[in-house]
Amino acid sequence: MTASLPGKRDLPASQYNLDTYWGRVRQSAEIADPRTLFVSNAGLESAKMLVSSFKQGHVQSMTPELWRAKKIVDSTLHPDTGQPVFLPFRMSCFVISNLVVTAGMLTPGLKTTGTLLWQITNQSLNVAINTANANKSTPLSTSTLVQSYFLAVSASCSVALGLNAVVPRLKRLSPGAKTVLTRLVPFAAVASAGALNVFLMRGEEIRRGIDVYPSLSSSQKADLAKEGKDVESLGKSKKAATIAVAETALSRVLNATPIMVLPPLILVRLQRMEWLKRRPRLVLPVNLGLILTTSIFALPLALGAFPQRQAIRARQLEKEIAEKVGGEGMVEFNRGI
Repeated sequence: MTASLPGKRDLPASQYNLDTYWGRVRQSAEIADPRTLFVSNAGLESAKMLVSSFKQGHVQSMTPELWRAKKIVDSTLHPDTGQPVFLPFRMSCFVISNLVVTAGMLTPGLKTTGTLLWQITNQSLNVAINTANANKSTPLSTSTLVQSYFLAVSASCSVALGLNAVVPRLKRLSPGAKTVLTRLVPFAAVASAGALNVFLMRGEEIRRGIDVYPSLSSSQKADLAKEGKDVESLGKSKKAATIAVAETALSRVLNATPIMVLPPLILVRLQRMEWLKRRPRLVLPVNLGLILTTSIFALPLALGAFPQRQAIRARQLEKEIAEKVGGEGMVEFNRGI
């Protein structure tokens, strides 16, 4: 993110109104744009230099080139560390990274071994993405990371295998209804374990708190920049961490819902049609196409549900933080994604 680059002058947060849902969706689509994955190291350095030039006052106004540079930086660098997020775990690579895994979990007629392997693979990917994009003001220990990973894997596998065993025994349901429910088992496993995964992987943030900053206007930030000062943390807040982690967990469920629900339901209908019955080899590419199309549209809608830089009233947090800015004053923190 641009906040991690040198310079006292902040860039506009977005071309869009982040106070509205659709503004955040459009901004999320920018961050999740897979075209930024093809930017070279030289291109990234050039973007960073252009952004730094604005922050240091050498460039006076936003231009199309500067907006593009901001897009590259925002989609590549972690907002807390300023270092590039490992490419497969960036939000701009989320659709591609999850395509094969999601297709594997949604494969019709998957047996026990296949279910276990794909659930383990999915949770491993979730752990990597959660860790790479988590708030870094509260680092996660290796022991907590390993423990959280095994708990998340156990939860997803238990839900998937448990529901696969229960659905066939529901005698009151028609064969068609059982087929639909069976196809939705991966969604139940992914949604429940995905949310649990976020809480487990980022539990240290809730226990220790994350950095909270005063929410300043553009003029106040400009005054600080003139004085050569940075916006200082008001302290660590456990309540802010709880909000950040809960919103991230909910956004993961929102993201999984269309991806894990729409493709299998559509595929069930398509498999009843004669053209697909006569061409069973097309089931896999059709499934991949459905998942890819849904993912492209679903990710920005899910990421836009909550702002990444969350601003709330200080009275909603700990007393010692509220006293520093006044109960009705606004503070902000990085939610993570």
